[in-house]
Amino acid sequence: MSRHRSVAELLEAVLDPGSFLSWDTRPVEVHPSADYSRQLAGAREHSGRDEAVVTGEGRLRGRRVAVIACEFSFLAGSIGVAAAERLTSAVERATAEGMPLLASPSSGGTRMQEGTLAFLAMTKISAAIAAHKAAGLPYLVYLRHPTTGGVLASWGSQGHVTVAEPGALIGFLGPRVYEALYDAPFPEGVQTAENLRRRGLVDAVLAPHELPDIAERALNVLRARTERAAELVAPENHGTDTREEDDTPAWESITRSRRNGRPGVRHLLHCAATDVLPLNGTGEGETDPGLLLALARFGPAPCVLLGQDRARQTREHPLGPDALREARRGMRIARELGLPLVTVVDTPGAALSREAEEGGMAGQIARCLAELVTLEAPTVAVLLGQGTGGGALALTPADRVLCAQHAWLSPLPPEGASAVMYRSSGHAAEVAEQQGVRSAELRRNGIADRVVLEGSGATGAGEPDAADEPEEFCTRMGEALRRELTALLADDPNHRMTRRHQRYRNLGSGPG
Repeated sequence: MSRHRSVAELLEAVLDPGSFLSWDTRPVEVHPSADYSRQLAGAREHSGRDEAVVTGEGRLRGRRVAVIACEFSFLAGSIGVAAAERLTSAVERATAEGMPLLASPSSGGTRMQEGTLAFLAMTKISAAIAAHKAAGLPYLVYLRHPTTGGVLASWGSQGHVTVAEPGALIGFLGPRVYEALYDAPFPEGVQTAENLRRRGLVDAVLAPHELPDIAERALNVLRARTERAAELVAPENHGTDTREEDDTPAWESITRSRRNGRPGVRHLLHCAATDVLPLNGTGEGETDPGLLLALARFGPAPCVLLGQDRARQTREHPLGPDALREARRGMRIARELGLPLVTVVDTPGAALSREAEEGGMAGQIARCLAELVTLEAPTVAVLLGQGTGGGALALTPADRVLCAQHAWLSPLPPEGASAVMYRSSGHAAEVAEQQGVRSAELRRNGIADRVVLEGSGATGAGEPDAADEPEEFCTRMGEALRRELTALLADDPNHRMTRRHQRYRNLGSGPG
């Protein structure tokens, strides 16, 4: 179990030396009883603080950030009326000054000595943080040992990125309270940072000295539109690919897309992106290794990336509804921060199982479709490999669609479509050709905007593809993404949304 770290230790580990400037003013009066007055006086003497929270600003690797943090040695970091007012005022100031906000709770919850009034004060803290996020400003959370009760259930659980201290006790109901109420110990190992990481409730478990690196990467992405505006200039010749028509047979492309050595989303990020920060899970107790959620930059252009991970989808563990709930978390981050969203489609198909049905797979596909096609932020879809069924459909509709030369998109794998049409999988190649699944047809039919070549771009049998030159291919795809993202960021949002609506409204009905 972790020890109780003071705010001073936290600030020393995270902020640039000597950069912290306090925003704290005299706490508001709460008219305590005589006994509570003695407790407050003892807490001040014990902690060296005048309240259970510290607020202010500092520099994190040169970047100005606002900080709100709990001092656990002051009445177990509990939040009463005065502490809530101090927190709320600091959040409002950060919002007014356009600053990213780093919050670090360490608290037993709301202050019992102040009863219901302190309990309801969590509302105004949450409202202030909601307004901060609505202004498109980053909110980063570091959960220290311990964080429980109303603090976790309000400002501790609203981060765009949430990291926890190793070994920290983190839970809604403190174990001592649980034992008093139920006359039994709380199950061991549940309320730990590491278990919450496994369950997709926090993004990472890191010691305080590791925070500057992850915070810097997060802010490099989340603040890129403000800090790198001069570099986000629309490229020339933005438009569809103009190369000669590809005559690769559909079945050959499908076969190539299934090669074991074909690069996936992680390879793409490794070769072509910077400031990559993987996030973890839905934030609501679910995670699926088949989907990678990350913050990243392609050149100067920031994005939230949702990538179907071909290496982590297996026959035993196909892409499930939890992956799409995680994707919707990424859409929510993009919407809140006005960041472009990149989706990477590469799946042999979503899970077909009792668990998937009971987990609401169809509903999650529907919600992803609705949220993606109406998302106010710019969107780019990358068809990277296999694009089978509803799992692919859920992440495809976007402002711009890039397609690898041998990627494809189909309502079923060709073998399955053949079984439906001919009661046999033996017509798979014929069906694939008929259905128009390959990149050339996708582009011709207005589904894809740009085809990114693989290998030499030749189409004869035995010619190289992305599996033979993964780094070069990923670099080309990354460059295409950079161009698309910078063009979309320079575009008029209303015009962009109108074009997106018309694109999908007119799909299949001829020129729109």
